Amino acid sequence: MQKPVISILIPLYNEKEIFPVLTGRLNAVMEQNKNYAIEIVLVDDGSTDGTTDLIRVLAYADPRYQGVFLSRNFGHQLALTAGLSCCNATQAIFIIDGDLQDPPELLPQFYNKMLEGYDVVYAVRKNRKENYFKKATYYLFYRIFNAITKIKMPLDSGDFSLISRRVANILCKMPEESRFIRGMRSWVGFSQTGIEYERDSRTKGKSKYSFRALLHLAYSGIFNFSEFPVKFIKRIGYVAIVVAMGYLFYNMYAKFIMHAPIPQGYTSLLFILIFFSGLQFVSIGLLGEYVLRVFFQVKNRPLFIIKERIENQEASEEYSSGMSKNK
Repeated sequence: MQKPVISILIPLYNEKEIFPVLTGRLNAVMEQNKNYAIEIVLVDDGSTDGTTDLIRVLAYADPRYQGVFLSRNFGHQLALTAGLSCCNATQAIFIIDGDLQDPPELLPQFYNKMLEGYDVVYAVRKNRKENYFKKATYYLFYRIFNAITKIKMPLDSGDFSLISRRVANILCKMPEESRFIRGMRSWVGFSQTGIEYERDSRTKGKSKYSFRALLHLAYSGIFNFSEFPVKFIKRIGYVAIVVAMGYLFYNMYAKFIMHAPIPQGYTSLLFILIFFSGLQFVSIGLLGEYVLRVFFQVKNRPLFIIKERIENQEASEEYSSGMSKNK
């Protein structure tokens, strides 16, 4: 089989319902773009609904498809990382989600932009067909992230993107355990540009990103790329000291200069104790987020484990892991 110019990378977790529609649209994309070789890398992130079998059958039947099967559910960001390590493309990797909210038909538009000299072509969501709460939280996150970090992540952009081979190689060498691909992609640099698109609504199946998962992803982005939480604690400490000293001087002035009685009361004392105790717990928790990330990172465990890989109609059960190629 000819070496692929572009790899289309798709992580999948329990997407049995939408799988036939997804592969139908992918086949149409490949048929319409025969001027360059394309491979499809389907990463099964520990599915339990039959998606695994569908990927295996397709990868054996069609050499354009590659099946990568993880040993368990590692999560979307690590599934993407595993897929990047397996892509054979010589020029670019096109990253999309398996729910078809990111239309694969935009591949030629992205690739043409890359041919203009860009290493990263990211998608900008012009409109999201999702509930108001989700849209509002996404809107706020991107703007808060850019306000408190040193890197500037494109507003309203997700993992949906086309990245060059050299950018993919660099991402594979970055060993972060708590991964935030879109932030890492911005950190890498090189020439980057965006393309606006209408984000479709999910037609079948359920979203695998619960509010808790989205919150975890946001935490990874902020704590991996920002010093703000730690510096914020320090600033609060300074403010607390200034307020306390001001209150002390005020009481001393009232007692010795104005000869006014000092107000006493258990309510105000209790409030101050509870407030500063809570502040201390929050501060410890923020510091703990950084310590936990260091703790998990220094274990040096593999980021993912590939149980099986089917490529060009050849199955291998090497039980390989980590960031390396698994051929």
